[in-house]
Formats: sequence, structure tokens, C-alpha cells
Amino acid sequence: MTQPTDIRGEHLRTALSLAASGVPVLPLRAGKVPFGNCRACANNACGGRPNMKDAGRCACPAPCHAWAAATTDPGVIRSGVWRRAWVRATAVAYHPGGAWLTVVDLDNAEAITWARENLPATQTVPTTRGEHWIYRGAMRSANKVRPGVDIKSLMSYARWLGPGTGTMTALPDTVRALVVKEPPTVQPAPQAIAVPAGAEAGACRHRTPAYLERGIAMAEQRIAEADSAIHNTVYSTFLAVLSVHGRCGCLTEAHVARLFTAAQAKGESPRHCTDAWANARNRLGL
Repeated sequence: MTQPTDIRGEHLRTALSLAASGVPVLPLRAGKVPFGNCRACANNACGGRPNMKDAGRCACPAPCHAWAAATTDPGVIRSGVWRRAWVRATAVAYHPGGAWLTVVDLDNAEAITWARENLPATQTVPTTRGEHWIYRGAMRSANKVRPGVDIKSLMSYARWLGPGTGTMTALPDTVRALVVKEPPTVQPAPQAIAVPAGAEAGACRHRTPAYLERGIAMAEQRIAEADSAIHNTVYSTFLAVLSVHGRCGCLTEAHVARLFTAAQAKGESPRHCTDAWANARNRLGL
């Protein structure tokens, strides 16, 4: 006789396995959506993380704040308040940007055909209506970048639907170009290459030094591998780094100098680097 499957227990086991591999996870409730904020976090009373611009835990131990609640901490995932969520969960989600990944969500057959004709092959996961194409690298998320295509990476979540097939490849310029517009011209006065400390400068509360080093190294690699549209590549890379670490105070002038050096090695001028950094900061309200 076949034993019934404990689907909720399976969700928890899947979440712990993903977290162990460095992928931040969270439970989803009916409707494939995150659990709503608890009373203590309702109407952003707890200050958010903050205001849904940074990942990491707020003072509340519950899985509030959607993608920003995603974690790799097994103690949190197994905690009593999270276990109560897992009992009601219908799926496991993950934060692609937190794992330095980007998901190209293809919602129909036409979108899949477009991807096969225009994007490099990569790890592919079947979905209910289409496919997830997963690339190595993070970028800004956006919906409806073209018919049937969404981008899920930073400040977003995606359902975990299994490992899929194929070999994951680096995030290509063609995907980044779907959401990056030419940055506006800044004031002509030159700006110093410096990173003002965030409102809460000091040790990063939600990222380890190793994570930051990995992010900077991958950003350098991303710029070094660019074969076209170098202006957009530099700008989007700066934007991705600032999206994760622009407010926590852990970026130093040495980190920024490494990014500028990588960009200048590809032909960018110091002025273009400074402008791109300033535009990325302005875009994020830093």
C-alpha cells in the first residue's frame, strides 16, 4: 500500500536543502504568494527592511515582507513561527538575487520561442505555462519586459520547481538590456569616487564579508566578460551591487575602486565610471 506524501514536510525539507546550498528561501501560501505581514509588521510598522529595499530579518521572527524575508538560516527556517507557516504552505520560493541568480520567466510558448532564438542556452525549469531560464548573475527585476517575459532577481522571488535541466551560464547582455535604459545625463561637475556610509554604517547585518567579496568578484567578472554595450553593462553592474549593499555601510572606497578598475580595463573613462555610479545611486535614492 502506498503511503500518503507529507507535502508540507517535503516543503520544509526542500527549503532546508536549498538553504544549505546558499539559496535564500521562504514559504508561499495558497495562490503562490508570500504570507502577509503579521500585526507587528502591518502597514510597515516595523520599518520594513527598510521599506522593502534591503533583504534581511526585521525584529519580527515571522516570514513577513515577502522576498525580503528569504533566509538561508536553518534556525529561522525551523523556528516555531516559520513552522506554522510551513504547515499552511503550498510551495517553496527563493530569492534569486540573494543567490546571485536571475530567472527569466517565460510565460507562454511564444515567449519560449523568442528566448530560444535570442538568448544563450542555460539551466531550464518547466513551469505550469512556460519555462524558467536561470542565469548566473544578479540584476534589477522587472515584469512584462516583453510579451510573456518577466525578470526575477533582486527584490523579487520565484517558485522553486526543481533543478531543471541544462548547464547554468552567465547572465548575458541581452537579458540585462531588457530592463536597463540609458541613464540620464548628470550634472557636468566631476564627482569624487567615494561611497557615503549608509544610515546604519558598520558591519553588514544581513550579508557576511565572504558574500560581499563574492559579489564584488562576480561584478568584476561580469564587466570583464562584456563584449558589447559596455556603458549599459557597467551601469547595470553598479546598480546591482548598490541594490544589495548600498545602504548597509559595508561598501568601501577599495570595493568601488575595484569596480572602476574593471570598467576602465574595458575602455570606460574615469568620468563615465563616476557618472554611472552616480546615476545608479540616484536610481536607488541613495
